Amino acid sequence: MNKKTINNIYWISTGLILAMMLFSAASSFIENPDGAKMMEAMGYRPYVFHFLAVAKVFGVIAILTPGFPRLKEWAYAGFIFDLIGATYSFYASGFPLKDWAFMLVLVALLACSYIFYHKRLKLTGAAANAKQV
Repeated sequence: MNKKTINNIYWISTGLILAMMLFSAASSFIENPDGAKMMEAMGYRPYVFHFLAVAKVFGVIAILTPGFPRLKEWAYAGFIFDLIGATYSFYASGFPLKDWAFMLVLVALLACSYIFYHKRLKLTGAAANAKQV
């Protein structure tokens, strides 16, 4: 795979997943009766989603900021924990598959972004430098 293709796949997958994370963060602060019912059905209080929303914004900033490879790894880890936790919460609360299947698409999109982040590092030789940090 050439450098241009790797960069394109990285930026498309990263842009989509980060846009979804920002959308999710913003919607946590908007009053929504359906959202309140969903939180209640899963047994969560609103402050949990507010905390996660702030963490998502920081994660987006970490991934978009050049450098700081360890911080990016933590941001990717936080996003995967968030997505897997949300998916399991939907499943364990008895929501039908149609309500949480999109979460699996987001997990795959995040994995694509992460894989191509590392492919880009290898292309630039930054992977060797990142391991020394």
